[in-house]
Amino acid sequence: MPIQTIADYGVRPEGVDQVKRAIEEFVPYVKAHEPGTRMYLAWQHEKDPTRFVHFFIFENEAAQLAHSQSEAVRRFEAAYRPWLTGGEVVFTDYNAIATNQE
Repeated sequence: MPIQTIADYGVRPEGVDQVKRAIEEFVPYVKAHEPGTRMYLAWQHEKDPTRFVHFFIFENEAAQLAHSQSEAVRRFEAAYRPWLTGGEVVFTDYNAIATNQE
């Protein structure tokens, strides 16, 4: 069963560019190396550029585990973690109700 997760976090203003670069490196890695990650989107808030949301769909728990234990995730965490504001990244799982995707 697919797992849909949203990750939400904020960073200090001086870390925005570094976090964006880390995202731009990380997401292509996911695409190339994680076939069980059906979708990975990263968004930056339009009016508050210090806020980020990532949306991912994993094929199953094994795909989610492979993603979470990858070296790429550790590198990405090392890039954004020093800039976090308001605590940790908040991960929330959702159940899909409807989609226009195949």
